[in-house]
Amino acid sequence: MTSLLLGCNYNQTLPADSNANASATKSSILVQDNTNINIWPTLDIEVKTNEAIENKITALIANMTLEQKVAQMIQPEIRDITVEDMRKYGFGSYLNGGGGFPNNDKHASANDWVKLAEDMYQASIDDSLDGNSIPTMWGTDAVHGHNNVIGATLFPHNIGLGATNNPELIEKIAAITATEVMVTGIDWVFAPTVAVVRDDRWGRTYEGYSEDSAIVREYSAAIVKGLQGSADKDFLGDKRVISTVKHFIGDGGTQGGDDQGNNIASEQELFDIHGQGYVGGLTAGAQSVMASFNSWHGKKNHGNKYLLNDVLKDKMGFDGFVVGDWNGHGQVKGCSNESCPQAVNAGLDIFMVPTAAWKPLYENTITQVKNGQISQARIDDAVSRILRVKFRAGLFDKPSPINRHLSGKTELIGAAEHRKIAKQAVRESLVLLKNKGNILPISPQNTILVAGDGADNIGKQSGGWSITWQGTNNENTDFPGGSSIYSGIKQQVLAAGGKVELNVAGDYSNKPDIAIVVFGEEPYAEGVGDIENLEYQQGIKQDLALLKKLKAQGIPVVSLFISGRPMWVNAELNASDAFVATWLPGSEGDAVADVLFTKANGEVHHDFIGKLSFSWPATATQTQVNRFDENYQPLLPYGFGLAYGEKNTLADNLPVNTDSSLTNLQRITLFENVVKSPWKLTISDTLSSADMVSSVIENKALYIRTIDRNVQEDARKVIFNGTEKGQVAFNSNHGINLMPYHKLASVLELKIRLPDGYNAVTEKPVYISMNCDGDCQKDNTGQIDISHTLSTMAANQWQTVNIDLQCFEKEGVDLTNITSPFSLATESVLAIDFMDIFIKKKTPDAINISCE
Repeated sequence: MTSLLLGCNYNQTLPADSNANASATKSSILVQDNTNINIWPTLDIEVKTNEAIENKITALIANMTLEQKVAQMIQPEIRDITVEDMRKYGFGSYLNGGGGFPNNDKHASANDWVKLAEDMYQASIDDSLDGNSIPTMWGTDAVHGHNNVIGATLFPHNIGLGATNNPELIEKIAAITATEVMVTGIDWVFAPTVAVVRDDRWGRTYEGYSEDSAIVREYSAAIVKGLQGSADKDFLGDKRVISTVKHFIGDGGTQGGDDQGNNIASEQELFDIHGQGYVGGLTAGAQSVMASFNSWHGKKNHGNKYLLNDVLKDKMGFDGFVVGDWNGHGQVKGCSNESCPQAVNAGLDIFMVPTAAWKPLYENTITQVKNGQISQARIDDAVSRILRVKFRAGLFDKPSPINRHLSGKTELIGAAEHRKIAKQAVRESLVLLKNKGNILPISPQNTILVAGDGADNIGKQSGGWSITWQGTNNENTDFPGGSSIYSGIKQQVLAAGGKVELNVAGDYSNKPDIAIVVFGEEPYAEGVGDIENLEYQQGIKQDLALLKKLKAQGIPVVSLFISGRPMWVNAELNASDAFVATWLPGSEGDAVADVLFTKANGEVHHDFIGKLSFSWPATATQTQVNRFDENYQPLLPYGFGLAYGEKNTLADNLPVNTDSSLTNLQRITLFENVVKSPWKLTISDTLSSADMVSSVIENKALYIRTIDRNVQEDARKVIFNGTEKGQVAFNSNHGINLMPYHKLASVLELKIRLPDGYNAVTEKPVYISMNCDGDCQKDNTGQIDISHTLSTMAANQWQTVNIDLQCFEKEGVDLTNITSPFSLATESVLAIDFMDIFIKKKTPDAINISCE
């Protein structure tokens, strides 16, 4: 096993002074026309130019029409094209985005995936309509296993793999992923992510292996070789897929951890920190690179010619293709999703263009070549790169997808040998942060209580990019062959003659010897997971209350913390005798018990060997704390991780006051892109109530669905039908104290829009209300009628509305124990869209509803 976490040896691509590897977010000012290309290396790429392939490319391009060439550069999504579209246009590639399935069926079988691959392939080589017989290729986000497919092996997310300190294991995981992907007829995987995370507020932190570029460089090479095969052995053979090193470049170093934000690193830092994954992955022969959503010094990477062309292609020597990210070209200055010659001219070779925008983009790009906005030479270069990868991957010579070596061998999806490797990864990824009195390991002959909402929840332990894009709206039955953390504990304890009881709330029939509490972040992906600070369950400490409840009864507590990043959990650490960072272990949760428990004879089964590849924060606002920082003072340093028998270092009196004074209270987020934990969105009519767990739900009084404003599914549309009272509310089982916010004149803020074609004048009141726990308020109190405000709003315009918290107090609400901080109810006919609901300071220029 190669040691990467401690005592890393940097090669010549890194600076001799390790302090040069400091945080990439310090304010270095860079003018992009004052760049230094010599910072970047010329790589000795293991996959060399093949003259025979180059001759084939030249001959093929010479006989292609402009329309055929541009079609190679268009990558639509399976929900937005048909097989007939493929036959007519001959797209060079296509993808399934997160939550995209054959026949739009989440439970599509492996054979359904193969059938779609076969149908698209046959349509692509059918030259009857477009004169084109170039095979298409299917790309997918298989980021911790073939995570879109029911029954696939889901490995720990990258943050957990970083803690394993085992690049050999990473290569095995990538090879298994390639196998399961090829069973479904897919050619191409959008992995690995090689982001070096500098601010843990970023919603993609768990997609990073480490905050240290050295381990990212090493892992990048390992996963590329696992996916594609080694250049001198089975490169892109029958068991391998095309890999994508992403996202070029600097996505992990944006200001504030803002997904798709701005990276202001100097060019030297951009290479030293954020470029190392490309040194590793490209040297190993990765055939595609995905451009990043982020900007570098204010310029979007999808349109940055210096980075995509001068650095990546010319200087570093990358001869594969650059693919865009989900409509990322549309964010380039002067561009839209339907038109962006700037991106092509900058070096983008394939537009990833989901939605119906693919057709006008195709047509506009053709026009732009004809009128000289894009040169024919640039088009030929892009298509040459695409064809080069297709020839290297054998797509012109391989059988069609349904006839390939692994296609349809469904027994390989979630195979026992694959799960065995995943279990190893789970065991090696666990990091023991606290072990007071050596409470761990546990004898399985004890009486064990298992509590917490993560205990028997495979979806929660798997995180985002698990069947669905956000990893939400899944049940244990959606992971056939998988196992929850509780199931492993139960198996170990019962086999040894002990007793085990599962109760999420921490209640029990027989007092346990030890309680194991499994809790943590709800699943999220990309920008949906961006947070304001690192405090866990800010403002509403329901999991802490559970830990304290058990401790108060004299029960030793072992905490298993599920998260996609290190978080400020001082209070939870204090309330725990042992505390384990389990990260996001994936589908093989039962492997956690292999480390927690001894064998029946008392021998250690598996020790803790995981080490932190991310520093653990000392405060809620210590969001940028990285190895080699000049003033490095984390709670637990990079490389920390206890083994059995080692001295415990964390006491029970860690500081629990946030480092924000009351004058600087952080906002409470109820809804931002998604409903934030611990809140649940509930709809009700006069007789029923139900949580919204899918994209559409309705009852007798209303209909609600997800809609897109800025990003996918970041808003909700509600249509009240007026037949009876309907209500949409955000609820929690535990109350929150809003009095500190009230004293600082905070507001309930939301963005709303009245859709075109709907009457904003309502016959009856439209109430926004807050509700408190128990008998703290009478019926019809706490309600603010906003019908007059709605009647003054223009249609189809998003507006921010502020409601003073004192208004709710004056209406009879006890702000010290709020269990529903927002509900919207009416008996009128009304259509309204909403998004971004917070408790926060007033926003200038908002519509202010005051009760003074």
